[in-house]
Amino acid sequence: MRQGFEITAEDFRQFSAFLEQSCGILLAEHKQYLVQSRLGKIVREQGCASLKELVNQLSRPGGKALKESVIDAMTTNETLWFRDIHPYEILAKRLLPEIGAERKFQKLRIWSAACSSGQEPYSISMVIDEFKRSNPGLFSAGEEILATDISTQILQQAQKGEYEMLALSRGLSQDRLKKYFNATSEGAWQVQPGIKSRVRFQSLNLLGQYGALGQFDIIFCRNVLIYFSSDVKLEILRKMRRQLRPGGYLLLGASESLSGLSDIYKMIHCRPGIIYQAI
Repeated sequence: MRQGFEITAEDFRQFSAFLEQSCGILLAEHKQYLVQSRLGKIVREQGCASLKELVNQLSRPGGKALKESVIDAMTTNETLWFRDIHPYEILAKRLLPEIGAERKFQKLRIWSAACSSGQEPYSISMVIDEFKRSNPGLFSAGEEILATDISTQILQQAQKGEYEMLALSRGLSQDRLKKYFNATSEGAWQVQPGIKSRVRFQSLNLLGQYGALGQFDIIFCRNVLIYFSSDVKLEILRKMRRQLRPGGYLLLGASESLSGLSDIYKMIHCRPGIIYQAI
């Protein structure tokens, strides 16, 4: 296995433009090492000696499969169960009780955008399950969690709902492991059918349109907007507002904030945590 492949400044610029146009991800100039490490296998498989050769192949007609492979490789899929804790406490203690009281007989709809390998939507489903056990009769019309991601490869993994113990140890309590997972014959653990049944996975590019997704009570869009330019981020947030029912809620990542959109979102301090309500 040879070490790396040739990357000139111009090649990196062209590849960065392709990546931003395709999925919105911005690559800083010092991220050449990231391209080297994540695209090495694809470059070898394509028989390329440089990033320029790969960029040329990406620009040819009929290269959809290659484009998907490159986007899969460059998309960060770092995640864990119940990430940052407080969004799930807000969901359990504030949002579900409020929505349940207002819309007791209507279907609850939650969108997990950029769901990665499934930990977020399955964590949401567990919170819903625990809430319904304590509040029988609420959400009698059922619940749907739409989980979307641009990576088809990671969606296949998420839909399977099967995890090694190393992945489960990142944020999942032993109590929830025993309650919501079944051991497999291969030594892994699989999400139980009752938790999986609420979640529907779908491929979606956040640069595209969302109208066909319908209206949601809550949108989780956490730890993904940091990869976009300010203009793209604002456009995504405007489009998400159109998919929120009036009074619905948006939850962002701990390091993310919403500014310049006070006409369509109201900031609510939950201590700890901040959420945004659709105006």
